[in-house]
Amino acid sequence: MQFIAKGKNITVKYGPTVALKDISFELSAQDYIGLAGPNGAGKTSFVKMLLGLIPIQKGELTLFGKEIKDFRQWNRIGYLPQNYTSYNRLFPATVEEIVGLGLLSQKSWPKHFEKKDKQRINDALEKLMITDFKKRYIGDLSGGEQQRVFLARCLVSEPELLILDEPSTALDPSVRETFFTMLHQIYEEKKITIILITHDTAQIGHYARTLLYLDKEIIFFGPFNEFCKSKSMQTYFGDASQHLICHQHDQ
Repeated sequence: MQFIAKGKNITVKYGPTVALKDISFELSAQDYIGLAGPNGAGKTSFVKMLLGLIPIQKGELTLFGKEIKDFRQWNRIGYLPQNYTSYNRLFPATVEEIVGLGLLSQKSWPKHFEKKDKQRINDALEKLMITDFKKRYIGDLSGGEQQRVFLARCLVSEPELLILDEPSTALDPSVRETFFTMLHQIYEEKKITIILITHDTAQIGHYARTLLYLDKEIIFFGPFNEFCKSKSMQTYFGDASQHLICHQHDQ
């Protein structure tokens, strides 16, 4: 089995505060992982650790088979942060230009777009069904439309790993369902590895294949059907919450 990332006995701290405590994991290639846990559980810290954005106090981490020590492989990772809308809405950038920014990390100086880049941008716009407003300014779009634009920016570089941090927080239910359906289609077609951070444990079992539940330590890591059958998880969450998370009661 091929692994995107492996961690062994990793501890991450912010000063004296422990964010992640002695965690070990193996993230399989082409998996769809739901990363869940309560507020302050270390979900965002886990992702920042993978991206090389925060240091590891103890333990070992490899990404794409290489040890990470201030090492970033941005070309192989697409990342949609939780605060993706924290930009100046008056900034005069079009949808097409925003999506094109996802290719800049692959460019050497001087950075410029070639014909093949424009085709990749158009392909990403078409995949996310936003071709019709590619010349519109990003600030003129709705929240759901903006989200698709920034997801297209992540996908245009054809990453091997896609990380999304609470992507549905600001979306209404109908737009949220459309977004997750679209994301699942991308997963099925591209077979990329997805890590989806969410606080909505009642919905994650509809989409992801594997559950990684954190509370500074790894509480559970495995397929949802194993989670649903686990006696220890029944004790930890209670019977009702356990089945709401895994959705095995729907089948």
